[in-house]
Amino acid sequence: MRSGIGFDAHRFVVGRKLVIGGVAIPHHMGLEGHSDADVLTHAIIDALLGAASMGDIGTLFSSDDPDLAGVDSTKLLAKVCEYVRGAGWDIDHVDSTIIAQAPRMSPYIGAMRDKISKVMEIPLTSVSIKATTTDGLGPWGREEGIAALAVCNISRKDE
Repeated sequence: MRSGIGFDAHRFVVGRKLVIGGVAIPHHMGLEGHSDADVLTHAIIDALLGAASMGDIGTLFSSDDPDLAGVDSTKLLAKVCEYVRGAGWDIDHVDSTIIAQAPRMSPYIGAMRDKISKVMEIPLTSVSIKATTTDGLGPWGREEGIAALAVCNISRKDE
C-alpha cells in the first residue's frame, strides 16, 4: 500500500462561481484559477499522483494550456484515476479536509462525497471529506480564500 498527500489553495475573486468537490456552492465570490479552481479536487489529484509517484497536477495539466481554461476539475480527476489504474494501482481510500472560514461547507459535504466517489469509481464509504475553519487565523480565517488537504491510499492490483 502507498499513500500520497495533496494540498491546494486559491484566493477568492469576484465574478467566479465557487466549486468545491465538483459541487457548485452559493457564495458571493469564487476561487481564482486557470481551471474551475476546485481546491478539493486539485488536492485529491495531487494526493493520487503522489501515491503513484506520477508527478503533480501542474506537470500533468499545465496552467498555460488554453484547452484547460475553466475546465471542470472532476474531468481531470477522472483522467488521473485512469492513469493511476493504468499503472497497475487500485484506489483504496481518500481522506480530505477543506479549510474555509466561509461559506459553511457542511451542507454540501454529502453531495461532494457522492460526486467524488462517482468520478473516482470507488465506494462512497471510501471517500471522507471534512471541513474546518481556522477560527479567524491566517488567510483562510480572513476569508481571503479556501484550501484543501487530501490523503489517498492506493495498492497494487495484484496484491
